[in-house]
Amino acid sequence: MSSDALQTRIAERLAAVRQRLATAAERSGRTSGAVRLIAVSKTFGADAVRAAYAAGQLDFGENRVQEALGKRAELADLPIRWHLIGPLQSNKARKVPGAFAWVHTLDRLDLLERLEAASPATPHTPLPLLLQVDLAREASKSGADESALRPLLDRARACQTVQVVGLMLVPPYEADPERVRPWFARLRGLRDALRAEGVPPSQLQQLSMGMSHDFEVAIEEGATMVRVGSAIFGARD
Repeated sequence: MSSDALQTRIAERLAAVRQRLATAAERSGRTSGAVRLIAVSKTFGADAVRAAYAAGQLDFGENRVQEALGKRAELADLPIRWHLIGPLQSNKARKVPGAFAWVHTLDRLDLLERLEAASPATPHTPLPLLLQVDLAREASKSGADESALRPLLDRARACQTVQVVGLMLVPPYEADPERVRPWFARLRGLRDALRAEGVPPSQLQQLSMGMSHDFEVAIEEGATMVRVGSAIFGARD
């Protein structure tokens, strides 16, 4: 595909996704600006990312540290905000600060400690982290158990170079988005319960949930970040 054709295709798909996002936000009594769209560029090349950037997209999500670092180097001329949305191995934590603007997949204390140790010292802006929650307990997916959230949140308040700012969810896949709605509502309810228990609102600002086939339902249930890949870039090989 020529670069012009790629640019046109991705620009059209991005426009359609943004319209769907705006409509869902309106249904939930919010504006489209209240929901951050993260274009999930994993497995797609730098040319696709560049085309999406040219269409106005700034936030991009990657699953693997090494793949993201390679694209970041190829696209160093663009002020992209990279989000790590895949599982993070402890031995790769030192590569994250400075390379990623957000980490969505914090799920254990030792990883929090490693990210804190690897991040630049203050007064650098703390690296924003989201706690990935394992509500369905699927063996194939990462995430912290609900019982582990308070210790993580409590420890994070003492950190100087990283900051927990919300929760993230990868629910079980269902072809019908309405069947996923209860999982999104459950994460929102968990957030509200933690607030009621006294967890500072600053640690629970964001809800990262919803992907290409169900992000509208996620927005209706309170998502502030949605991670959309195939609806923007097309089907993956």
